[in-house]
Amino acid sequence: MDFLDQNFLQITHLETGEYDGCTFRDCSLLEVDLSHIDFASCTFERCDLSMTALKNTSLKEVYFKECKMLGLRFDDCKQFLFSVSFEQCTLNLSSFYGMPLKQTVFQSCHLIEVEFVEADLSEAKFIDCDLAGASFDRTKLIGADLRTARNYIINPETNSVQDLKCTMDCLPGLLAKYKLKISS
Repeated sequence: MDFLDQNFLQITHLETGEYDGCTFRDCSLLEVDLSHIDFASCTFERCDLSMTALKNTSLKEVYFKECKMLGLRFDDCKQFLFSVSFEQCTLNLSSFYGMPLKQTVFQSCHLIEVEFVEADLSEAKFIDCDLAGASFDRTKLIGADLRTARNYIINPETNSVQDLKCTMDCLPGLLAKYKLKISS
């Protein structure tokens, strides 16, 4: 079934199909199976998508604002044309393992213990984000912007960090492996 330019308010389930240009507001989709659903140019606002199944889900230019998204496996999504952005979202305990996230914007998000292992975050922007416990290993962070992000630890020896944008405050996170005591 195809849905074009529709607004969904306070729904608790979705039919399998293609959603193009749709907006979802105040929806409680906790633990709902969104597998094999295609979303293109859609917006989710103030939705709870925690523990939602995303097996072979297609997310193309999907914007999430003020959403609760705990424990999501974005790495189960289709990688082809995968494009998302997040504003004021809680994505704690989610996984982006191996995902193409070039130029992805994370703005004012909680990314506690999120897995970015082997992801391509080239030119991604982490604006005012908390990355405590986030995992970065073999991650491409080429040209990524972490100037206003906090609480992250990134090992430059196991990640691609060329042209990484950060402030002096990020040095402890980049040098944590060496257990240096850095004071201001």
